Amino acid sequence: MSLLALGINHNTASVALRERVAFGPDCIDHALRELAAQPGVSEAVIVSTCNRTELYCALEQGHGEQVAQWLQQYHGLDNAEVDKAIYQHHDEEAVRHLMRVACGLDSLVLGEPQILGQIKQSYAHAQQAEVLKGSLERLFQKAFSVAKRVRTDTEIGASAVSVAFAAVSLARRIFSDLSQTKVLLVGAGETIELVARHLREQNVRQMMVANRTLQRAHTLAEEFGAQVMTLEEIPDYLHEADIVITSTASPLPIIGKGMVERALKARRFRPMFLVDIAVPRDIEAQVDDLPDAYLYTVDDLQGIIEQNLETRKRAATQAEVIVLEERDEFMDWYRSLHAVDLIRDYRAQAQQYAEEELTRALQALAQGESPEAAARALTHRLTNKLIHAPTQALRQAGASGDREQLIQLRQVLGLSAD
Repeated sequence: MSLLALGINHNTASVALRERVAFGPDCIDHALRELAAQPGVSEAVIVSTCNRTELYCALEQGHGEQVAQWLQQYHGLDNAEVDKAIYQHHDEEAVRHLMRVACGLDSLVLGEPQILGQIKQSYAHAQQAEVLKGSLERLFQKAFSVAKRVRTDTEIGASAVSVAFAAVSLARRIFSDLSQTKVLLVGAGETIELVARHLREQNVRQMMVANRTLQRAHTLAEEFGAQVMTLEEIPDYLHEADIVITSTASPLPIIGKGMVERALKARRFRPMFLVDIAVPRDIEAQVDDLPDAYLYTVDDLQGIIEQNLETRKRAATQAEVIVLEERDEFMDWYRSLHAVDLIRDYRAQAQQYAEEELTRALQALAQGESPEAAARALTHRLTNKLIHAPTQALRQAGASGDREQLIQLRQVLGLSAD
């Protein structure tokens, strides 16, 4: 048996091709069963995200190309479209690849944590489809533990490398416990949505969403239990916000110095933390002149992100060492499976010889042969059967002058070198 990792990702394929090769939630179970039913395939897991589609299989040697052909046929693709984008990893390289993916070392954003959850979901789908067992199941469990170890032992995920994450990380520096803060989010686009998710992870329960159109604001607010307002209503509620994070496409500032000054007075000059992610700015630069207002812009965040990326790169070097160590440990176990099969077959053969000779000895005793003679005949015949194959191997090695094999055979047979 062999392990295979086959697929495409953001490094090898365009967005258009990745979209065509993706497996959606509505077809993943059917696809898993169909893949596992291919000749030579015994186990299968499909990992499909916006940045990669990968097939992990336990299969008989030499069936990797059939898996690639199945992927192309399933999505109705020409060989020429996919051949240049597909990569294949076998056995120890397949193990290393999965571990690197689970740790975020192969992600578009180095060290991003979302991929681990996506792999766990893929693993759950394979379990539900009953196409996961044995060595591939053990490999995925190992990959999860490796990712946890990398997160614990390195700084791969400790530093913000997205604008949204950096904004929330900065807020944590000002307010040690974000769960006790109230946040105003201005805008309702993708960046603000990511900010809201990070805030929820920090247990923020009080959020307000201000947007030009209320429909989009309501959609976002429903998910996070937030209060909704228009941009024109911001002056009425700004004083309630401990944290303000803005990201709109407005050509002019939405929050001015005077608006913030009035809000601070209403707050009795309790500090207010503001992050302006927008370009052009949503918050007037003069707000930073106010003693109790802490204003950061996208440029400030970019500097933090660049520093943090360097930290992640150093952590990634440590993570690669961990991955290699864990890969070798898994491969030791995986290779031992072949020895287990061999030992089982060898024991079964020896047991068969013993049963055959015991039957002959009992028959001889029943026919009146003496116990001593029957025992001597049994041990002679059994010894000859057990040493026949090793003796043939010794003769062949001696005849060919293969000294290395002779040394190995001597060790295997437990013969002293004297």
